[in-house]
Amino acid sequence: MDTKNTNSLEPRKTPIQARSVVTVDAIFEATVQVLLSEGPQRLTTTRVADRAGVSVGTVYQYYPNKQSLLYAVLEQHLLRVTTSVEQACEVLRHQPLTDMVVGLVKAFVDAKTAHVEESKALYLVAAELDAAKLVEQISERMRKATASMLDSAVDARFDDLSMVSFMVMSAMVGPTRAVLEGRAPPKMLQALRMQLVTLCDAYLSRLAIPQSTRKTRAVAGA
Repeated sequence: MDTKNTNSLEPRKTPIQARSVVTVDAIFEATVQVLLSEGPQRLTTTRVADRAGVSVGTVYQYYPNKQSLLYAVLEQHLLRVTTSVEQACEVLRHQPLTDMVVGLVKAFVDAKTAHVEESKALYLVAAELDAAKLVEQISERMRKATASMLDSAVDARFDDLSMVSFMVMSAMVGPTRAVLEGRAPPKMLQALRMQLVTLCDAYLSRLAIPQSTRKTRAVAGA
């Protein structure tokens, strides 16, 4: 697999018309289905086209090769999760810390588990693609949104928002990936959100500087 030529990962064109969007959605869905049934090594554009009910030529209109297609599917998934987190962080601004934790975890877990099989399938291919830059860009967006949200908490402040947001996102990503990659039983998947809330809430509560304490320090230093 050629992962050095990043240009090979760029799509040939982006769907604009409604019919094109439907076609690409069908191609993406077929890609996930083939990944799950055949595995990443046996996935081919021909198999994807057959599953999607389109010609191979139609696939190549948008994606020059298998790697480009997989990259596009991965990017769509990550953007969906990121958008969910960013929207939640915006809604949760100026709320109590505990409410922020509950809302943030819910947004992240719900986005990752809304299409469980898709998440599992994409974990299979993420390591094989030259997607490190994409993953870092996505992670930075979620960390930035989280830091901005936490900075507006009505009952707490943090000395190092960059580190705190990094740790919170890492605390959610790690266990979620472990549960999904490990093909955890439904019971464990159902408990994931509650467990992550407990984990993140305990961490943030331990580091939080109460508003009253913060104000007192400011006055003392004046």
